Amino acid sequence: MSVVLITGTSSGIGLATALHFARLGHEVHAGVRNSAGATQLTQAIEREKLSIRPVVIDVDDAVSVRRGVTEVLDKAGRIDVLVNNAGIGGGGPIEDVPVDWAKGLFETNYFGAIRMIQAVLPSMRERRSGAIVNVSSIAGRVAVAGHGHYSAVKHALEAATEALAQEVQAFGIRVVIIEPGVVVTPIFTKARRFADPASPYAVHVRRLLLFYQMQMKTPSQPSDVAAVIHEAVTTKAPTLRYLVGEDAKRLAAGRQRLTDEEYIAGGRPMDDEEYLDLMRRRFGFDW
Repeated sequence: MSVVLITGTSSGIGLATALHFARLGHEVHAGVRNSAGATQLTQAIEREKLSIRPVVIDVDDAVSVRRGVTEVLDKAGRIDVLVNNAGIGGGGPIEDVPVDWAKGLFETNYFGAIRMIQAVLPSMRERRSGAIVNVSSIAGRVAVAGHGHYSAVKHALEAATEALAQEVQAFGIRVVIIEPGVVVTPIFTKARRFADPASPYAVHVRRLLLFYQMQMKTPSQPSDVAAVIHEAVTTKAPTLRYLVGEDAKRLAAGRQRLTDEEYIAGGRPMDDEEYLDLMRRRFGFDW
């Protein structure tokens, strides 16, 4: 069985992925930013007697990353699978979001993953084996008004992953991108949103909420994402990208059918009813 290191396991997708791999007999090292916030994880370990070892890793901190990865290598001797899941949500219209906040989004969601990748790659290259999973989002393919910075960081992560997949192919290392749609996780309650009703872009924030409501017709659970991650690292015929959820599949297919100009025209002035009808025709959601 594999030695698996997962970041951001205190809740949501990370927690579900740690439990899923451990239940299947893998040795799981569960990265958490601080032990105090890992109550759900520790309770699940005790309840099910799972082979999960919590390890403190703050992906924003290079020292913490190196220390955590070294701890896992010292205990397990290797890392077969890295799942980069740690991340934060939130955002707003491009003009309304402070640049420093957007930098923080990149610090965790992009550079955090890069720090982890750089820390595990030397040992994977030496063994000429391993898998790196970057948890992205359908936002990594489809950028929506009112959510531009989050889409930007996911686009960046996907671009880096495409490049990385080519760079490490000769070393027998598998690299994959996971693209969930809406997943029912605490990220929605933790996310900071810039939604000033007086903003000239308030209409796009309202449409974004309508967009979420559309996706919530067919939401995924964290366990759905965990199952796809396991499939991605164990299948004999891996692909680079894995969509998760009916909403993600519909959004990806609908965007592919549109020209850039057609898609951007969706930002034109219209009432909510016309907007919802446009989304239904583009993406096939049943209201």
